[in-house]
Amino acid sequence: MATRFQLGWYRWVPFLGYHHVLMILIAVTIILLSLLLAGCSSSSPTIPDIFLLSLYYERYTAVPDTAQVDYNVNNAIANIVGGARLQARVGYFGICVSPDGGSWLCSNNATTLANEVSVDQDPLNLIWLASQFKDMIVFPYLIIIAIIFAFICLLLLATFPGWHEEEDSEGSEREVKPFPSRPVSQVALAIIFIASIFVLVSVLWQHTASVAASIIAQDLANGSVLSGVGSSAMVMGWFSFTLLIIVTIGLLVMILSMDVLQHIMD
Repeated sequence: MATRFQLGWYRWVPFLGYHHVLMILIAVTIILLSLLLAGCSSSSPTIPDIFLLSLYYERYTAVPDTAQVDYNVNNAIANIVGGARLQARVGYFGICVSPDGGSWLCSNNATTLANEVSVDQDPLNLIWLASQFKDMIVFPYLIIIAIIFAFICLLLLATFPGWHEEEDSEGSEREVKPFPSRPVSQVALAIIFIASIFVLVSVLWQHTASVAASIIAQDLANGSVLSGVGSSAMVMGWFSFTLLIIVTIGLLVMILSMDVLQHIMD
């Protein structure tokens, strides 16, 4: 029996097929993850705003705690910091620095950035701390693999047949859509599921590491340094994971639906 099905209400079927919607979701995911990896890699508009961790000098009232052996150490740190206003942001492949709260200097080489500022602008070596975070903690390669897998899945979905018209035995035209290849569908499902797992691990790693580093850096320079986690990067990461999960569920539902339709037809 021919592996194709016909819907009597084909006139109401939109131009985009089911797999086209999944392809659009994958394409959006690839774009978001690519932007996430590109964060802080250049001083182009909006790129410095995509960061994992931000460290900057800011005077505020030190937080006392009974676990502090020497609470007054914050006064010594404040004297060292002086009037410094430098801000450092960390991405997966780069660091952006604003020495005086103005324009951004971005590079993947922390030494190059350190040579652009004076000792008074970065007395606590925040650029070096940002470099250590990027080199020792950040791990972008799972996201890179996930992007490659998502692109492969996109190519596999592009091979799925679409709607087309053909004449039936009575000579009237009808709109039909052949079933996509089951092995190709299963491979696409496996690939996008693995990509989802890789993105989940990366985003959890990114989120946990950024929050931990932010708290430690701020508490160590109690009263002189503030830190923060990049909200744009977190939104991009978690939203990308959500889209990949939607695509995974969509492919699974499609495969199960084909099985049901094939069983009915047989």
